[in-house]
Amino acid sequence: MEKTLLTLEGKQKLEDELVYLKTVKRVENTEAIKIARAQGDLSENAEYDAAKNEQAEIEHRILEIESMLKDVEIIDASVGDKNVVHLGGKVLLNGPDGEEEYEIVGTKEADPFKNRISNECAVGKAILGRKKGEEVTVETEAGKFKYTIVKIINSK
Repeated sequence: MEKTLLTLEGKQKLEDELVYLKTVKRVENTEAIKIARAQGDLSENAEYDAAKNEQAEIEHRILEIESMLKDVEIIDASVGDKNVVHLGGKVLLNGPDGEEEYEIVGTKEADPFKNRISNECAVGKAILGRKKGEEVTVETEAGKFKYTIVKIINSK
């Protein structure tokens, strides 16, 4: 089984979501099923079907989170060589769209809209282990792009 790479913050968010799903969403869903069941004929009861579908989604997400947390590896940006880009660290890149700061995280926490890129995406792979001032070329389906590492911000 492959380890789930998470920041401490990401692990805490998953733990919080798990508690919420088990203590709030499950209870709300059980009540919704009970109310829908009380309406009678289940074969044509859209509310019952919707509640059962939601129940399946909740249980699936609970299993997914439990699986991730079972084999988690915490990413610690304060450990390692401060002069190279590594997992959990932040980096300021000068690229095709100007300067942008990115945090390098595991795939489960990646969110490009929040400048959190995966260590497995093209840019993440290209800059890991690199030093300030280095230039990298990243090949994507959209073409080749050059990035220069302007600043490494690994420690918190």
